Amino acid sequence: MELRDIQYFSTIAKHGNLGRAAEALGLSQSALSKSLRRLEHEMGTKLVQRTPKGIELTAEGSALLSRADHLRLSLDDVAREVADVNQGRAGHLRISAGAGWEHHLLPLACERLIELAPNLTLNVRIPPGGQNESLKALRSGEVDVVITVSGEPLAHDLAHEHLYDDEYVVCASANHRLAKKRLVTLADVAHERWTLADPTSAMSRQFHAVFRQHGLSPPHVTLETAPQTLRFRLIASSNLLGYTWGSLVREAMPHLRLAEFRVKELSQRFQVGVAFRKGAYLSPAVLRFMEILKATAKHVGKIGK
Repeated sequence: MELRDIQYFSTIAKHGNLGRAAEALGLSQSALSKSLRRLEHEMGTKLVQRTPKGIELTAEGSALLSRADHLRLSLDDVAREVADVNQGRAGHLRISAGAGWEHHLLPLACERLIELAPNLTLNVRIPPGGQNESLKALRSGEVDVVITVSGEPLAHDLAHEHLYDDEYVVCASANHRLAKKRLVTLADVAHERWTLADPTSAMSRQFHAVFRQHGLSPPHVTLETAPQTLRFRLIASSNLLGYTWGSLVREAMPHLRLAEFRVKELSQRFQVGVAFRKGAYLSPAVLRFMEILKATAKHVGKIGK
């Protein structure tokens, strides 16, 4: 039994006339008659009977029509669901990212994704262990994608797509004495007080390594905390210095009185990307999210320059 024969039968029943049904379907009347005969042969019974006004359904035909309408509606539902999934508008997406993303690239991408995919459900993790914990969850299959800062090559079983480039910078209150200097050296900031991200983060490790490599005493870190918003507020209202991404500082400048400056030894370019497991099935929802990330990153990347 062919599905199209059942669909054609429903159209015949709707119009009650073979000629009008053939016209509605864009078929010849002979082709539609052939389809009807094929379906009756498969069912082993007559489905219609001819009358002076056209055709009428037999009892068996009426029974089939009730089932056919249900089948047609189910197929329409399936077609919509498949289209939704194919376009990333349905499904479940598991994302992991380090601290800082919760008010940067991630909310912009999620906002756009929810707008385009209202039936999609999301689970977003900001683990305390930072990127290492996120990548561990990715490799174990607990998450689908991880937004990454790549200073080092990823493991061989992970793939990485580049989103944009950024740079580590030093930031301070616009009223800080160093904000008015045209050239700030490592010696200028060596004895300042700092607020940094989680000490296990790649950024914090890079920061401390620079001072060790230049034979300087460990910097005085007054506050270590993951939330970037808290750090920026404290920097803007005190003499604390911060070490973070240039794009984040520039994004916060319209709301807080902040200044950024590059210290040659502390400045380092890095790549922001999205990681996923090599060879893993990437659902339409994952692929759509990655497309949105790339589009959103074009805007964020301009801030980082």
